Amino acid sequence: MGRQKSPSGRTWDPAPPRRQPKPRRGGGRDDKIVLFGIHAVEAALANPEREIVRLLATENAAHRLATIIAKRNVTVTPALPRDLDRLLGPDAVHQGVALEVESLPPVALEDIDPEGALLVLDQVTDPQNVGAALRSAAAFGASALVLTERHSPPLSGVLAKAASGALDIVPVVLVKNLAQSLAALGERGVLRVGLAEDADATLEQTALTRPLALVLGAEGKGLRQLTREHCDRLCRIATARGFASLNVSNAAAVALHWTSLKTKG
Repeated sequence: MGRQKSPSGRTWDPAPPRRQPKPRRGGGRDDKIVLFGIHAVEAALANPEREIVRLLATENAAHRLATIIAKRNVTVTPALPRDLDRLLGPDAVHQGVALEVESLPPVALEDIDPEGALLVLDQVTDPQNVGAALRSAAAFGASALVLTERHSPPLSGVLAKAASGALDIVPVVLVKNLAQSLAALGERGVLRVGLAEDADATLEQTALTRPLALVLGAEGKGLRQLTREHCDRLCRIATARGFASLNVSNAAAVALHWTSLKTKG
């Protein structure tokens, strides 16, 4: 099947495929990805929807993951740290384990629990930020993360590592047109709250009800105009001493936490 690219851009020879690959979430990207790091790999092994191709692990990492490896009945290919460095690149914090998997099946917006809270990111392209936001979505019980098909990072190893396992816990929905998707959510009775630094009202002052979608834009440009127009309310996060700017993943964590408190029960 040819050589595959690792998250670092290096190539390696994967094991022969055991099945026809499923289409990737949203399509248009490589079907197989390489996850690394204990939490990301453990969550993928625990996810019955994840189809496993092969697992490479050091003796120590295999011992740490022994329970889930046995439960999933996966054969471990022994590896040394330097083997994984060559596979993933010297900067990857792999913790002694790499897992080649097929991408998860696509998730449609209509499949998501309508009574939950959605986190929507408008063209946020940094995988570390998206991964951290996904981790917060898992921590605060969000129903799904919504991304645009274009101008969003691949759901691959770097993002999965930053998400610390949340990629296999929180559904990720890729949409072609965010404005149309927000319009559809509005028709379903979802309250669409956009986060914008220039908003007059603060999130803390805003009445929130579920179902709810929290919409955040990329750092710098923020929400696009058409995205803003499809939000029911615009608000900002109150900050001290006039320091208005927050990293998008930090803003997502604060917003999700505050929302979970205000809409609980």
